[in-house]
Amino acid sequence: MSALQLWGGLECSVVRMGDTWRDQVRETGHHDRVGDLALIHGLGIRTLRYPVLWERCTPGQPGACGWEWHDRRIQQMQALGINPILGLVHHGSGPDGTDLLDPGFAEGVAAHASRVAERYGHVEWWTPVNEPLTTARFSCLYGHWYPHLHDEGAFFRAVVNQCHAALLSMRAIRARIPHARFVHTEDVGHTFSTPQTRFQAHYENERGWLSLDLLCGRVDSSHPWRHRLEGAGVDAATLDELATGEARPDLIGVNHYVTSERFFDHRQHLYPANLHADVGYTNTEAARVFLAESALTGWAARLREVWHRYGLPIAVTEAHLGCDDPAEQLRWLMQAWTAALTLRAEGADIRAVTAWALFGLMDWDSMLRERRNHYEPGVFDAAHPEPRSTLLAEAVSSLAQTGAFAHPALLQPGWWERDNRVHQALRRA
Repeated sequence: MSALQLWGGLECSVVRMGDTWRDQVRETGHHDRVGDLALIHGLGIRTLRYPVLWERCTPGQPGACGWEWHDRRIQQMQALGINPILGLVHHGSGPDGTDLLDPGFAEGVAAHASRVAERYGHVEWWTPVNEPLTTARFSCLYGHWYPHLHDEGAFFRAVVNQCHAALLSMRAIRARIPHARFVHTEDVGHTFSTPQTRFQAHYENERGWLSLDLLCGRVDSSHPWRHRLEGAGVDAATLDELATGEARPDLIGVNHYVTSERFFDHRQHLYPANLHADVGYTNTEAARVFLAESALTGWAARLREVWHRYGLPIAVTEAHLGCDDPAEQLRWLMQAWTAALTLRAEGADIRAVTAWALFGLMDWDSMLRERRNHYEPGVFDAAHPEPRSTLLAEAVSSLAQTGAFAHPALLQPGWWERDNRVHQALRRA
């Protein structure tokens, strides 16, 4: 097995809220900076998750920039020797006139995929739809993003529609690039609970595999969620097409955050009032609770779970901690790197770890719903006329070129491992 690689990625979401769109490529300044790719190359990164998004390429859309901008960036990557993993939809719902529930959504994404593949025929790696399960949750269950629904049936239809879009897109791409490879990315987490909320936690954990099960051809007539999907109005013929396994990823991209692991607790009085909910239990980060199952949390546990379930090659495709402290961000990245090495030693096919949000991100503390211009740095701090290297840049450069990094900050645990992370009332309980 070749050495573990260090990849890079740019936060590039184009998310619709009502009649407005938010474009992270513009909001973090990457759209207007011509030197960013040279900075990335200077770190030693040679594989980069990069957007050629449907919304940004469609004339007449808010913020659309057409092909010229993308042509220049792709050509620059070729000249630098950076291999892109091209993303086509990233938490988006498509341009005006379509959405996640549109029967024509999948065909629309595939038509865009065909145009991109025709233009950039040298590109091998593709991610047609980033995190379809997460996008469907935020759009159709939680109402955060367009079409702002709180409906389980709509959620199921949105998940399947996006997975079908991935299948049709890879089919269209391979018609032009037969050797094209499919990298499917999804947020991977786990929900823990008190015994009184175990049923709901089990439901959430099983639901969390839905997009990968669909793409891997597992949702056939015997799958436990098949009846529920059809009952929600999902077309049986679409499920049968996915069940062929044609859309099985060549590589599963695991995205994992501190907030990806949750804890359900019926004892709402032990938590701050802002965490109380009408559902009758508190939903908080698992990191904020003393868990008996602490050995089952974190990067290694989640990578192991994906490997045991699917047995397909894996890469960590987003490793990012949302905060303003470079030392904490370093600890999170190095835990991902160490976990990947641990899993490789166990025999898992882990290919790479991706330093995500190289130039930071904007307003993700509110899931992009509030325009407060709350910028969080990444490997570079782009809150300056010219991006400045952070402590993460030192780590990324060392990992990319030597596979190792040491720093005094790594002698301390991350905040998610300290005793004071736990909700105050739980520390007294």
